[in-house]
Amino acid sequence: MGDYTPGLSWGRWPRVEGQRCLPLDTAPDRLPDGAAPMLAFGNGRSYGDSCLNAGGSLLLTRRLDHFLSFDADTGVLECEAGITLGEIQDFAVRRGYLLPVTPGTQFATVGGAIANDVHGKNHHVAGSFGEHVEQIELVRSDGRTSIRPGEPLFHATVGGLGLTGLITHARLRLLPVTGPWMDVESIRMAGLGDFFGLSRESARTHAYTVAWIDCLARGAALGRGHFLRASHAEPGATGRLPVGSRSLPVTPPVSLVNRLSLRPFNILYFHRQRRERVRRIEHFRPYFYPLDAIRGWNRMYGPKGFLQNQCVLPPATAEDGVRALLDAIARSGQGSFLAVLKEFGDRPAPGLLSFCRPGTTLALDFPRSEATLALLQRLDAIVMEAGGAVYPAKDARMSPAMFRAGQPRLDEFIPHIDPAFSSSFWRRVMEPSCNAS
Repeated sequence: MGDYTPGLSWGRWPRVEGQRCLPLDTAPDRLPDGAAPMLAFGNGRSYGDSCLNAGGSLLLTRRLDHFLSFDADTGVLECEAGITLGEIQDFAVRRGYLLPVTPGTQFATVGGAIANDVHGKNHHVAGSFGEHVEQIELVRSDGRTSIRPGEPLFHATVGGLGLTGLITHARLRLLPVTGPWMDVESIRMAGLGDFFGLSRESARTHAYTVAWIDCLARGAALGRGHFLRASHAEPGATGRLPVGSRSLPVTPPVSLVNRLSLRPFNILYFHRQRRERVRRIEHFRPYFYPLDAIRGWNRMYGPKGFLQNQCVLPPATAEDGVRALLDAIARSGQGSFLAVLKEFGDRPAPGLLSFCRPGTTLALDFPRSEATLALLQRLDAIVMEAGGAVYPAKDARMSPAMFRAGQPRLDEFIPHIDPAFSSSFWRRVMEPSCNAS
């Protein structure tokens, strides 16, 4: 809770000024007067400016962190929107449950998980977060309302980037599990072709799949890396408990992620596993949340911050498109410390603006620089030509044209926006003259 700053996203760029921060100690029945344009702010884990509101108000929800009810027989949990996913996991695992969908950090809040309709490594079997939400309590300009699946406002709010109102409570369906342990297999991939073959095979046998890619590799080695697949372990399985997290307490004067450090890191990480396949029992925390082991890891990119880019390409163009993306990155020499590749299943999206759709998704992060911005424009062109989309929760710079191209239901969503709500992201992609500072 102490490693974020309201008004500064997790990518630490852009930096906006003139935000009025309004902490909420209890869930309100009405919106504060004179606060528009306003936006809910949870734990600041969005990477770009979707959680920022330059010149407006932020409704700080982190203190709305209470469990309201839990049915141990059905696994239905009702909680306030400011509670983090990690707090839910702590509560649930002791009672034989876990979240059915979780992103790569446990420090996101429930409200943020709904507003961005987050996804995990198991989309092919469980879909996105919004599929497991049974009810949302929403405060809008015209009062407080309860919304449920099947109602148009519900499907606008899930993945709606916080623009339909203030989420105060939610009711979630949890997943029954036999314990905290995962049965994990790591497989070395010689190239990109291995990824698509392993994904097709593993989707039939494993609940969770993801791959780390060496995005500096070229030629025959393009797309080499490690494919990780896992399922919940059988009853009675045990393993090593995770160690406590470490912290990066200060921001270095320059990015620790640079051309000098990236190549040896990628080479060493690829060769860390000598055998082709390694199987182990692992606690769910390091498997789901590897970067959470370093609190404040975003500081390693230095004072300029970093840019994360996540795109999704449809099945028909995915293999050629991913190859073109990785080739452009390798040729640029601007490798990514984090390069994650996975496939989404063929499941209907619960939100009008949900990012998840059938296809292959690639997530990357880069130190912010003019060269990086130019590279990301080239990557956007590849994504647009392939008929893909960029993830708003991880964006700080895509063009209005790129945003519209990836949102076929945008016109259906717009009428559900509450007139008192806005964000720096929304004004940037919908009103280019109103860019955040």
